[in-house]
Amino acid sequence: MLTGLFILPWWGYLLVALILTHLTIVSVTVFLHRAQAHRSVTLHPLPAHLMRFWLWLTTGMVTKEWVAIHRKHHAFCDIQQDPHSPQVRGIGKVLWQGVELYRGALDDEELLQRFGKGTPDDWIERRLYSRFPCIGIGLMLVIDLLCFGAIGLTIWAVQMIWIPFWAAGVINGLGHWMGYRNFETEDASRNLLPLGLLIGGEELHNNHHAAPLSARLSCRWFEFDIGWFYIRALVLLRLAKVRRGSLIQKQPLDPAAALNRLQLLRLYGRQVLLPTLKLESRQHGRAGRRLLKRARWLLLREKHRLTAAQRSRVDSSLSMSTRLATVYEFQRRLRDIWHLPERSGERLGSALREWCEDARTTGVAALEEFAERLMQVSHIQQARA
Repeated sequence: MLTGLFILPWWGYLLVALILTHLTIVSVTVFLHRAQAHRSVTLHPLPAHLMRFWLWLTTGMVTKEWVAIHRKHHAFCDIQQDPHSPQVRGIGKVLWQGVELYRGALDDEELLQRFGKGTPDDWIERRLYSRFPCIGIGLMLVIDLLCFGAIGLTIWAVQMIWIPFWAAGVINGLGHWMGYRNFETEDASRNLLPLGLLIGGEELHNNHHAAPLSARLSCRWFEFDIGWFYIRALVLLRLAKVRRGSLIQKQPLDPAAALNRLQLLRLYGRQVLLPTLKLESRQHGRAGRRLLKRARWLLLREKHRLTAAQRSRVDSSLSMSTRLATVYEFQRRLRDIWHLPERSGERLGSALREWCEDARTTGVAALEEFAERLMQVSHIQQARA
């Protein structure tokens, strides 16, 4: 049996495989995704090139191609032009054939020209990385065999399927199919897990789609983005600079969040709608409480995105409480403000102040308090303008 330079116990080989694949995940989320595709982080040439070299060895992916496909995904998310939407192509197709969809997207002749701008175009990229991606993969096989012997072939195989499965399959597929949502984005993005460890923080996919320019993907206190941890470590070492930190506000309500549609609606749901729902539940019997509980998260979603059965459940819940119906209606009105024709900052601020004036006369305590805070923030915005 072929032996390598390093002879390890079985768990040692497992640990090596996990470390190697984790390095690839980190390179994808920090270099490809946050630094290249969204420009939220500027990396020092040393870590940037090391990550680019590692991706050449372990994936054979071309930076410009990956960035272009990802940017197109954001531009046409969950509609027909999306390169890998499970809402359009089916969850099975994206989960198990994500690589084929990735390669198929490259058939678009205008893709790289339109969405691939600003990616590395130096000598080594043109002459080696982009021109001979398979050489890197072959070199990685040789390295694994030399280091670990025959078991190195298994480690190499795990490396080769890691990104196609977790990134092209799980993130692109399950990340738009199942999980929880902090923000009612226009697409179907979901957070798979609150702990972004295995896939570098990309598990927090709904957060990312709510604020694509944010270098940090975590939002709530219990969410952890390990990709952000590595970025902060690079910043401390002066090997990275965060251009756009967290665009997702954690504060109850501040001027930065006041004109951000998704953040404001999230705050409204948590500070007005859900407390009102909880209050109303106490006024009903067991059957009424059960109905309101089942409709809890449906009330936070846009009604046109619900199934017929879900809309019926929402309507039944609203019929039980005038106060809840009022809060729900003001949520709809708040959403509609961002769909005003010829919308400008001045008109948006004026519409928000009008909404606040109406909300402060409803007699619903939580709604009136929220409107009062929003009115104060609107005045701050107006003073700063």
